[in-house]
Amino acid sequence: MTPADALMVLGAGTIAGAVNVVAGGGTLITFPALLAAGLSPVAANITSSVGLLAGYAGGSLAYRQELEGQRGRAKGLAVAGVIGGVAGAVLLLLTPGDSFRAVVPFLILLSCLLLAIQPRVAAWLKGRGADHPAWQAQLAIGVAAVYGSYFGAGLGVIVLAVLGLLIADELQRLNALKGALSLVINLAGVAVFLATGSVHWLAALLLAVGAFVGATFGVRLARRLPGQAVRVFVVLAGLVVAVVLLTT
Repeated sequence: MTPADALMVLGAGTIAGAVNVVAGGGTLITFPALLAAGLSPVAANITSSVGLLAGYAGGSLAYRQELEGQRGRAKGLAVAGVIGGVAGAVLLLLTPGDSFRAVVPFLILLSCLLLAIQPRVAAWLKGRGADHPAWQAQLAIGVAAVYGSYFGAGLGVIVLAVLGLLIADELQRLNALKGALSLVINLAGVAVFLATGSVHWLAALLLAVGAFVGATFGVRLARRLPGQAVRVFVVLAGLVVAVVLLTT
């Protein structure tokens, strides 16, 4: 990896860390950067997952105030996230990604729609903010986790849409929970990926440093935005991700 490649990967990690905290879709920044640096598609996907862990961790640390009081809720959903994350990682290693990626843009578009109409279904959310989420939320997070380990772009949009529909709470608190669950999902997948030996460790380290810094500043930005602005930003980011995937 040349110094120019290293600088490019570091910058991509920083931007991706901030994007993932506020909305999601950071993989669409890091994946092409790693390909441009000379990594194979599988190695780039796996290295991106490893490197972006630091960004999710940094975001969760910065969002710790919003995560207060959500421990029980997070535990219930984290189990589903771990199971789905491991399953998605195994699928990535055993199957070609083309067939699955064909439906990914439409899945993200659906998530954008669900997130956009979330305020209109507020009546559905009453009484669903218990510390132990219903099985519907756990199932939906588990399915999202399979996708997250398998490919990952737009995972934050999907998870936030699920949380917004099935759990009654402020969007900032749900965004913080989204980040924590994304960390768990990616940790589960990375645990499987590490056994493959496909991680480019220098690139992963550069991504990790950049993602941690980007996530820390991303949380500061997200806190300054009203709930509706965050929702609009996430929906727009999701639409961009879907369009990019449909045209590539």
